[in-house]
Amino acid sequence: MSSSTPSTANGNDSKKFKGDRSPCGPSRVLHVRKIPIEVSEAEVVSLGVPFGKVTNLLMLKGKNQAFIEMASEEAAITMVNYYTTATPHLRNQPVFIQYSNHRELKTDNLPNQGRAQAALQAVNAVHSGNMTLSGSASGSDGGLMPGQSPVLRIIVENLFYPVSLEVLHQIFSKFGTVLKIITFTKNNQFQALLQYADPMNAHHAKVTLDGQNIYNACCTLRVEFSKLTSLNVKYNNDKSRDFTRLDLPSGDGQPTLDPAMTAAFGAPGIISSPYPGAAGFAPAIGFPQAAGLSMQSMPGALGPLTIPTSAVAGRMAIHGMAPAAVHSVLLVSNLNPDSISPHGLFILFGVYGDVHRVKILFNKKENALIQMADATQAQLAMSHLNGQRLHGKVIRVTISKHQTVQLPREGQEDQGLTKDFSGSPLHRFKKPGSKNFQNIFPPSATLHLSNIPPSITDDILKDLFANTGYTVKAFKFFQKDRKMALIQLGSVEEAIQALIDLHNHDLGENHHLRVSFSKSTI
Repeated sequence: MSSSTPSTANGNDSKKFKGDRSPCGPSRVLHVRKIPIEVSEAEVVSLGVPFGKVTNLLMLKGKNQAFIEMASEEAAITMVNYYTTATPHLRNQPVFIQYSNHRELKTDNLPNQGRAQAALQAVNAVHSGNMTLSGSASGSDGGLMPGQSPVLRIIVENLFYPVSLEVLHQIFSKFGTVLKIITFTKNNQFQALLQYADPMNAHHAKVTLDGQNIYNACCTLRVEFSKLTSLNVKYNNDKSRDFTRLDLPSGDGQPTLDPAMTAAFGAPGIISSPYPGAAGFAPAIGFPQAAGLSMQSMPGALGPLTIPTSAVAGRMAIHGMAPAAVHSVLLVSNLNPDSISPHGLFILFGVYGDVHRVKILFNKKENALIQMADATQAQLAMSHLNGQRLHGKVIRVTISKHQTVQLPREGQEDQGLTKDFSGSPLHRFKKPGSKNFQNIFPPSATLHLSNIPPSITDDILKDLFANTGYTVKAFKFFQKDRKMALIQLGSVEEAIQALIDLHNHDLGENHHLRVSFSKSTI
């Protein structure tokens, strides 16, 4: 048995997993945790397939873990970057993916590998010969040419309605994972370059979409392969987007999707369900669906292409209505009305974006509206906090149909339930390109503490958490930097509550404690 094999035969694999928890450098082997017990090999493989060929799989069913080996390190890096911003789900449960310290998987001599190998062959075969095209199709009859680019060049003709980057993302995501989009105007035509994770996705999108209309009798798509094989996106804004890099700045003077602009064209839409693509994929950045665009009722339009909106948005046939405005307001429900406060929601949701306003509903105090800085941050908060426990209740987070949170009028009774935080000094993401964008993790029982002054000992910090009512399981300072530490509490729910209570706690010496969720365990 090779030394690089995660050893399952001799019972010492738990030691190896401890090593896997610490942040490793990139590797084409990925470690997947918290896999529900009933998940099949094929479902785990399908997490990797949109990013490239999956070359090996090792399932550790007793530990709810697996190792996936990708064909290249580059594919693994793209996959980890994507899932950092959109937590993957298997059977509606979040799973966690990180680099392994193994460089390859050698599973030849291990028992029970037959099913894994069969699943690999089946899923890879379906993917490489995706849809109805057989793998043997030759170039002349519409098959994939060798060396074809994953980048498409798109021209939109008859542009009677504005077509935004979001609309393109929504349509082209039907065919696979869209990594990057750049839009521009050339020769008075609206054009775009769009990069998929896989050339096969680009091929199917081209075959299906070329010559189709986005809306009834207008906005005709012309789709061809680009000579470029990859795109370099410098800014994330309404003209260009790299879905694998949420930390990019929006660029000088480039508004990040100005809601007023989109509102001029839009009606309220709503995101109801995550996009049901490959194995429970959700888009990296959620876009509102075109408001009830009932494409089916419009002859000649892309019936199956637009994602159906929820019944809430209603089936408004459009009369000169283009896609919905960008949604940055969240509706949070099933809150505990006795324990909740605008400040607590501001601190918790502020982990995933800058919260501008919070309104706890006067007549239904288990519901609240939270206005984030933009739609990207709203989607991040929704994907990480929906289904978490807060004050003993499982909270639900969805995109609201409201465009903004209204402040109470002068003299209106409000009981302090509506608060404006737009000028708060506690916003974590004000600076473009802030490193906080790279440190966004799902709620976890281990918290990352920072901005600790030199005089503060581990006992002082442990006592601070214990005296506030939390179970401290473990604590350690960072070796290289004692301004930071990890503290492990009794549960994820406790950690969420502790973050709300103790983020920005005054430690003296002009230092306020910063608390975030950690991706590591102690």
